[in-house]
Amino acid sequence: MLSDQLMYWASRPVVRTYTGTMLKMDVFKHQPLPSGPKIIAANHPATTDPFYVAAMVGQQSFILINELLFQVPILGEYLRRSGHIPVAAGQGQQAIDTALQRLAEGKTVIIFPEGALSPEGGGFEKPRTGVARLALASGAPVIPVGVHLQWERVHTIRSTVRGRVEYGRWYIRGPYNLTVGRPLYFRGDVENRPLVRSAAETVMHHIIELARESEIRMNQRFNPLTPLPESF
Repeated sequence: MLSDQLMYWASRPVVRTYTGTMLKMDVFKHQPLPSGPKIIAANHPATTDPFYVAAMVGQQSFILINELLFQVPILGEYLRRSGHIPVAAGQGQQAIDTALQRLAEGKTVIIFPEGALSPEGGGFEKPRTGVARLALASGAPVIPVGVHLQWERVHTIRSTVRGRVEYGRWYIRGPYNLTVGRPLYFRGDVENRPLVRSAAETVMHHIIELARESEIRMNQRFNPLTPLPESF
């Protein structure tokens, strides 16, 4: 839609300026992002990840985001006008259908397979199946992305949404590493549950490995005497 395109181009300089000054973003791509429809799948240590991952993509993309963020004043209006996709409890298929429509239009979709923030202080949640269903139903490649940041710089912020207390983890400034993997392709019946689960786990495995690469680069940058693990 024209409105979300205008919002993207209007906000892009602001986001680029912020990530270029407040964050020490370090992005390594194993190969350039492919053209055409694609699914960017990343781990999710902080609430701010969607904006930073989108900045790395460098083109208009549509993020599947917890619908509670759409209720936050100002931020919610920005998300709606940008065409991002709310994911509400019990309405996951509606979000998947909207994302599939975007992919059919040749757009880029960003999803966080854990479905929630990663465990505080490190580690990963088990993946949900949305990323696999998107890939199998659309045929679009999945681009795994591994995020690593400095946990001591994460700020937990309390807010009240719809009368309910929510906690977000905001990463405002500091080193932020992203490692972008090679495209993954999946084929098969989206109604085949074992296949869907296997595909989701495969994506998450790649994300974890890439997040480890991001961590190693950060350690080498700030602690150059840190030895690389034997697997590298």
